[in-house]
Amino acid sequence: MSGIYIHIPFCKSRCVYCGFYSTTRLDVRREYVKAVCREAELRRGYISGPFTSVYVGGGTPSVLGADVLAGLLSYIYKVFDIDRQAEVTVECNPDDVTPDFAHAIARTPVNRVSMGVQTFSDARLRFLRRRHGSADIPMAVDNLRRAGISNISIDLMFGFPGETIAEWRDDISRAVGLGVEHISAYSLMYEEGTPLYAMLEKGSVSEIDDELSLAMYDELVDRLTVSGYEHYEISNFARPGFRSRHNSSYWRQEPYIGLGAAAHSFDLRSRQWNVADIARYVDGISQGRVPMEREELDARTTFNDIITTALRTREGISLDALALRLGSAYRDTLLNGASHYITDGLLAVTDGRLHLTRRGIYVSDMVMADLVLVDE
Repeated sequence: MSGIYIHIPFCKSRCVYCGFYSTTRLDVRREYVKAVCREAELRRGYISGPFTSVYVGGGTPSVLGADVLAGLLSYIYKVFDIDRQAEVTVECNPDDVTPDFAHAIARTPVNRVSMGVQTFSDARLRFLRRRHGSADIPMAVDNLRRAGISNISIDLMFGFPGETIAEWRDDISRAVGLGVEHISAYSLMYEEGTPLYAMLEKGSVSEIDDELSLAMYDELVDRLTVSGYEHYEISNFARPGFRSRHNSSYWRQEPYIGLGAAAHSFDLRSRQWNVADIARYVDGISQGRVPMEREELDARTTFNDIITTALRTREGISLDALALRLGSAYRDTLLNGASHYITDGLLAVTDGRLHLTRRGIYVSDMVMADLVLVDE
């Protein structure tokens, strides 16, 4: 299985928390899309198909408009061997999902939509500098349903400055009430270089304490599990049969191609990442080369990648598969490093797979950091 990721780095406005590569320079959209199509041709032989997922992310891909998105996907389908049953996702802002937009993308290969809802509080949406309001969210879901899109994912955030557990419960309830197939939820992060981080440094906002953050995460897991969602990755929940195939391929260490500025690629032997600069990216592609950097992966790096991806999932790491891929010494090293966490109840081995327990998820960053191998 392999996937294609297409990065669309355009936004009408920047959110205060966003650390992804994006720009509000919308005047270069068409030139950029042409470059992405050209890169697809240049990368045709990077990994073989058929590709089982295509993910158009950003940024805000929906700002391209349905016609441009349709043209882009049509070109990608011409260049690559894409499975007829592939999961094809496009990220959208709720306010972009008009009835016309929804029906237009439903006529393309898109069969899954991921929306950045974040919260149902208009005050918190304004704080984040999101363009949509709470009323736009159910309208967008309804528009997608009427157009025939039967796989919808939404993103939520918790841990806003001053947010209470009751307010977070209300967000969860309203998310469940939408009846969407997939929910991703993340604690608000203060990434260096973002406006939110600057606000934190100035003292105009404060992070919530760890105890409240943990209580909010507990509430999330309990409420969504009771509501029929499978907790299949630390931050991801899905109705049965609706796990994100594309994101799951990352966690399973499957190969993928990344197209566009700042996009990453992985062919099992190396990682590549395109330059995070639209002008340099477009210029390089126009000269018939992909402006990127590459890192060759040795066994130690691959082992560490498995720790920090597969261990995030409900199934965890297959010990037999690890030994087959890297050798039994790496399996034994992992088990030796994990032994005290198993004794403490933070990790467990079930059916030959090492995985986090519910308690272990709370300290997953610490556990994974301890298990990775550092250079001597």
